[in-house]
Amino acid sequence: MLITRARELYAHDTLAVALEQTVYALDSTTIDLCLSLFPWARFRRRKGAVKLHTLLDLRGNIPCFIRITHGKTHDVTVLDHLPVEPGAFYVMDRGYIDFARLYTLTTRAAFFVTRAKRNLDFTCRTRRRVDKTTGLRSDQTIVLAGVKSAESYPDPLRRVTFYDTEQKRGFVFLTNNFTLPALTIAKLYKSRWQVDLFFKWIKQNLRIKAFYGNNPNAVKTQVWIAISVYVLVSIVKRELHVDRPLSDILQILSLTLFEKTPLSKALSIKTEHDSTSDCHSQLMLFDL
Repeated sequence: MLITRARELYAHDTLAVALEQTVYALDSTTIDLCLSLFPWARFRRRKGAVKLHTLLDLRGNIPCFIRITHGKTHDVTVLDHLPVEPGAFYVMDRGYIDFARLYTLTTRAAFFVTRAKRNLDFTCRTRRRVDKTTGLRSDQTIVLAGVKSAESYPDPLRRVTFYDTEQKRGFVFLTNNFTLPALTIAKLYKSRWQVDLFFKWIKQNLRIKAFYGNNPNAVKTQVWIAISVYVLVSIVKRELHVDRPLSDILQILSLTLFEKTPLSKALSIKTEHDSTSDCHSQLMLFDL
């Protein structure tokens, strides 16, 4: 219910690219656990972990699908549980390349953008001209040449090559969309990093590193509470038209939790400090 409400509030936000369709970023992050306290979550020899698989709606960066699994679960298996929306774009890294599962997205009228693996075996059918001043290097229509991969994905694919001058490295993208400009495909993949920023934010601002219970249900409950808090703060930010970062709103809420101050008033109080107001009483520590 919270996710649905938040997505409605952010439904008209702009994306990094001009698209009317919904764009999702799919990724996972590992949450470390102490193996002596969580023996059921053995990840490595002396380490425990669970994985948080997240599908992020890039309009508002709202998590709309969450799945918590054992740390050893392969990322690609989450595609079996993914809610597929016809016409939407699913942006993911090459760890999710499984052509049988990707073909399922195609048969359900959804689009995907991912990075190609280096050992991809394919045959080029057609080439389209690209403006190399934008960083593009090629735009091809290909078919998979490997026996298993060709059986798993019999339809043509689009292969876009892009060179990033800032990082000084090349990228090769695969997609089943043939209508968008090649540069838009590259920009769509770049927007995938929003999900990494989401993981970084919840780990820094919410309690998902230390847990109150040691069983799987306790861990999952605490993670879901953290996600609910994130979505609630996003709702408050949009409904009250608060021009503050989510971290500031969360900090204010934590300090005024048991006060009777109206929420709109608490979030509207300015906290900027005038650095020149106390200069007259500030002593010099070092001679300049």
